[in-house]
Amino acid sequence: MATLSMYLQYPFVRYAFIVGILVALCSSLLGVTLVLKRFSFIGDGLSHVAFGAIAIASVLKITNDTLLVLPLTILAAILLLRTGKNARIKGDAAIAMISVAALAFGYLVMNIFSASSNLSGDVCTTLFGSTSILTLSASEVRLSVILSAVVILLFVLFYNKLFAVAFDEDFAKAVGVRTEAYNLLIAVVIAVIIVLAMNLVGSLLISALVVFPALSAMRLFRSFKAVTVASAVFSVVAAVIGMVVSILGATPVGATIVAVDVVLFTGASAVSAVRKGAGK
Repeated sequence: MATLSMYLQYPFVRYAFIVGILVALCSSLLGVTLVLKRFSFIGDGLSHVAFGAIAIASVLKITNDTLLVLPLTILAAILLLRTGKNARIKGDAAIAMISVAALAFGYLVMNIFSASSNLSGDVCTTLFGSTSILTLSASEVRLSVILSAVVILLFVLFYNKLFAVAFDEDFAKAVGVRTEAYNLLIAVVIAVIIVLAMNLVGSLLISALVVFPALSAMRLFRSFKAVTVASAVFSVVAAVIGMVVSILGATPVGATIVAVDVVLFTGASAVSAVRKGAGK
C-alpha cells in the first residue's frame, strides 16, 4: 500500500484513475442495453473506426485527436445503425465491413505517412492501450469528465425509454415511443464511450469493457435496474483493481483490466450455478 500511495502522488496516476473509473462506469451503463438488444459487437466495430481516425489524426499532426476521432466515430455509429436496417446488409455484416475496412485503412495510413520511428509501438499502444492511460494531460482529463457527465446524464434522463427499447422495441414503438430516436441516441452515446475507452484498454479490448460487466451482472440479477447497478459496480471494481495491479506489477493496463473482468464473470457464473443447484 505504501508503494501505491507513493504512485498516487503523481498527477498522471491520479488522472488515470479518474478517467479509468469514469470510462468503466459509462461503458457498463450502456453495456446492459447493448447486450439486451443483441448489438454488443458494435463496440468492437466502432473501436476499429476510432483506430482509423486516430491514424489520420496522427498523420495530420493533430494535437488533440479527440476533435477528429469523436465526430468520425459518431458518424460511423449512425451509419451502422442505418446500414444495419438494410435488408441486403444485416447488422452484423455492416459492423464487420466498416470495422475491418477502418482497421486496415488506419494501419495502411500509419505505415505510408507516419514519421514515427516506433510505428509498431504506436500501433500496439493504440490497439491495446498499453501506456496511453498513463500519459493523459489535464485538458484530456477535463474533456473525459465532461463527456462522461453527459453520458451519465443522458442515461438517467432517458432511463425508462432505454429500458423499453432494450426489452421490446416493437411494443415500445406500438405505444408511441420514438424508437428510431432512442436507437440513434444509443449509437451516439456508445460512440462517445468508445472514444473515451480508447485510452484505457485500446481499440481491440473495448468490447470486453462493455460486455463482461453486463454479463456478470445478468448471472446474478434479473431486474433491469439491479443488473445495471451491479454492472456498474463490477466494471468500476475491475477498472480499479486492474489499474492497481498494472501500476504495481508493470503489466499492460487494458489487458489487466479485462483479465479482472474475466475473473469476476467466472465468479458470478459460479455463484449462479450454485444457486441453481441449491434451487433443485
